[in-house]
Amino acid sequence: MTISNKPKAISDLVKQHTQLHARTGPFTEELLRQPGKFGLGQVPAHLTPDSTTSSICGYCSTGCRLKVHLKDGQAVNLTPATNYPVNLGMACPKGWEALAVLDSPDRATTPLLEGRPVDWNTALDSFCDNFKSIQKQHGQESVAFISTGQITIEDFFLLGTFAKFGMGIKHGDGNTRQCMATAVTAYKQSFGFDAPPYTYADFEESDVLVFIGANPAIAHPIMWQRVMRNQRNPEIVVIDPRRTETAQVASRHVDLAPKSDLPLLYALAHCIIRDGRIDADSLARTEGFSEFKKFLKSYSPEAVSLKCGQTVAQIESLARLVSEPGKRVSWWWTMGINQSYEGTRTAQAIINLCLMTGNIGKPGTGPNSITGQCNAMGTRLYGNTSSLVGGHLFNKPEHREKVAKILNIDESRIPTEPGWAYDQIMDGIDRGDIKGLWIIATNPNHSWVAQKNFARLREKLDFLVVQDMYHNTETAKLADLVLPAAGWGEKDGTLINSERRLGVIRQVKQAPGQALTDYRIIQALADRWGDCEFVKQWPTPADAFQTIKKISAGQPSDITGIRDYDHLEQAGGIQWPCSKEQIADAESPLPSERRLFSDGNYYTPSGKAIFHFDHPSPLAEPTCEDYPFILLTGRGTSSQWHTQTRTAKSAILRKLYPQDCYIEINPDDANRLGIADRQTVTISSRRASIEALAYHAPTVKPGQLFIPMHYPDANKLTHASFDPHSRQPSYKYCAVQVG
Repeated sequence: MTISNKPKAISDLVKQHTQLHARTGPFTEELLRQPGKFGLGQVPAHLTPDSTTSSICGYCSTGCRLKVHLKDGQAVNLTPATNYPVNLGMACPKGWEALAVLDSPDRATTPLLEGRPVDWNTALDSFCDNFKSIQKQHGQESVAFISTGQITIEDFFLLGTFAKFGMGIKHGDGNTRQCMATAVTAYKQSFGFDAPPYTYADFEESDVLVFIGANPAIAHPIMWQRVMRNQRNPEIVVIDPRRTETAQVASRHVDLAPKSDLPLLYALAHCIIRDGRIDADSLARTEGFSEFKKFLKSYSPEAVSLKCGQTVAQIESLARLVSEPGKRVSWWWTMGINQSYEGTRTAQAIINLCLMTGNIGKPGTGPNSITGQCNAMGTRLYGNTSSLVGGHLFNKPEHREKVAKILNIDESRIPTEPGWAYDQIMDGIDRGDIKGLWIIATNPNHSWVAQKNFARLREKLDFLVVQDMYHNTETAKLADLVLPAAGWGEKDGTLINSERRLGVIRQVKQAPGQALTDYRIIQALADRWGDCEFVKQWPTPADAFQTIKKISAGQPSDITGIRDYDHLEQAGGIQWPCSKEQIADAESPLPSERRLFSDGNYYTPSGKAIFHFDHPSPLAEPTCEDYPFILLTGRGTSSQWHTQTRTAKSAILRKLYPQDCYIEINPDDANRLGIADRQTVTISSRRASIEALAYHAPTVKPGQLFIPMHYPDANKLTHASFDPHSRQPSYKYCAVQVG
């Protein structure tokens, strides 16, 4: 749908305004015209024409530091930093190619309105006039935004502050809802705050490492290298239906039936309690254990064995392994747990096991969620989506008062409750409640569950804005207005990795054409929107960082002790919390790696961790005669990333993974159906049919199929079911047929 097809009032307003008005004041003029400082000009001032600087990688949540080498003022090469406590001199293929993807001819270099290049003034007018008109016609809550996990903390802070408190948008969420919402909700309910407790050193200090719904050998290769550095001769357990790359090198592969992880975890807890292998000191710092103990009576190994696809002996053996007194046991999970219709309770079943056995707050232990995107932790804290900025709560008057005072805004601008989650925003579009959508650095027309729905819903929008590095993503192609954004390496800011470590990214290249940093785009939009004077308090990301510190004061994630970007770089990144009080003694600097809850105190009102549990839910879409196969999805290779928006731009990375969509099928199933290896087959769900190359893969069990999530067709098949607590989609299980 283009603007010309929209209600006459909107299209006429755009034409009238762009022809008759030019609201370019001094502030916007500065944003749009000054070179260098605003991402349009020369090499950043902190660099010389031939120098080396460092920057945190902008792909995944590992948070590796890369050295960036310049020659004649141009960033020409990357090498991994050797002394950074995260990657210790290592980098994955994506990190090595981080510069190459910036030079793609597909970069968005000028604003596009109805597919036509326009100047920034026209783009700003179009954004503001369309969204204001929609709000006037349909109500304040008829406009929403969807953000990302790929931009900086400062970008998130400015975006959420402008959108929520300037534009009056109540409903905004991030694409981290698709990957991390389960972990967020599980930690909040169990610990009182979104607090991953671990540090990467725990990979090297565990006696038993359990990876459940995680494949770090492929998805997080630098973390896997940390596992390989472990000198304690650890047992490595992989709980996964598929014999993944990680499972192939593990000590034990628990090939459980798909979506039976929750009853398996309850059976382990049943055995541990029955045998008295619990930690009384740890349990003294918890609530709800007696109720959990009663709940577990019906989850004996005999009761769940058939459902889990494991023998009673296998379950008993695993229970002993993960509760052996004196052994350090760490549990690690990612999307295989999170992306589930009952993911929150499954994550909490892991947390419960750690609380029961005392495997928390100590070296080599913990219920440890591995984050997906480079700054998913940043948006969780500062995106103003599921929580008020800084991890505060919208429904707490004292939190709203604190934030309003620091931001210098009227408290009435802050909503008293969170807005809708991602899927609820999509439902709102479907009902006609939301007519305008602003998408920042994400690609839902590829990544959203049951993907066909997004294209259908887009037709119900009056105005769609996409702000991205590239003009030709699946979502940007549907946009009325495309705003060209700078990418990693073309701006300054901070990121937070999986272990809560803040690190700095630096501008080392000039953004192409008229592309601006997300920060500058938001500033210009706020200036053009009007009544947003408070945004001018933060002319640079560094200024915003100082306010972010103030907002963090008194929170579990307090970072008031971090001075500035230089402090972060000199310290090798700093994990939160880092309060002023913690660094008051300059003679005793904080350790470079710290874990939470070593003192047994949690962030709940009682200071105790809470046991949460529910009976497993029925399968959202069971197999049947017409759709007899279970479709599993996941990461394909270390060289692919999400929707391939960036990795597909690198010639080297493209050589490291299959170009065509493929599906893995057990050889017995393939032979039974007469499917040859690398034959093109059709896979159908109740929602769509796609074609893919069939690979005979004994790593996939009979009755199951596996498809990498990176190909555009993958999410045409997936089923739109959601965890009731986290609102996270279930990508990992749906019923299909193949032929």
